[in-house]
Amino acid sequence: MKVVLASKNKHKLEEISKITEKFGIDLILQSELGIDLDVEETGTTFEENSFIKAEAVMKATGLPALADDSGIAVDALGGEPGIYSARYGFDDSLDDWGRLLLLLKNTEHVPDGQRQAKFVCVITLVTPEGQTVQARGEIHGELLREARGENGFGYDPIFFYPPLGKTTAELSPEEKNSVSHRGNALKLFYEKMKEAGYADK
Repeated sequence: MKVVLASKNKHKLEEISKITEKFGIDLILQSELGIDLDVEETGTTFEENSFIKAEAVMKATGLPALADDSGIAVDALGGEPGIYSARYGFDDSLDDWGRLLLLLKNTEHVPDGQRQAKFVCVITLVTPEGQTVQARGEIHGELLREARGENGFGYDPIFFYPPLGKTTAELSPEEKNSVSHRGNALKLFYEKMKEAGYADK
């Protein structure tokens, strides 16, 4: 089944494709279809924003669309930046590294032992026939005070995952897919796809 990924992020395409290709989804970026859509994320939850993006791209392409809404939530900041992770600081001059540094700055006061955080990912598939399949995954860890690792993207270099003793930027792609919020969401998504009759049982 050909599915459009409601994203321009090639890193996300790579991570998600490694898992979705196992159950017969041929995932392509919206840009491959000449679609340049910036969907306004007006929801207040990962679930709402994931659905909004998938539905918009499905309507624009006429194909099933898959959207991923994800971010980091820091306990000591009341769950921020959360759904605003990709826009943290609301400063267009900031790139991924700039937002990472901003988060480090805003958590300088948080003592060791109280730096718990989680990555959250919600995957949503919306089909032209009106069917919706949605799944949520999380990974729990803590924030470091400096970046470590060359893999991953976004906030991965400062997110430490205690069970493996590494940041998610120090994990191999295989390790990351086995434990990450996106990997966990996709595992549940696969089960829900089977229930909906889209994946091999």
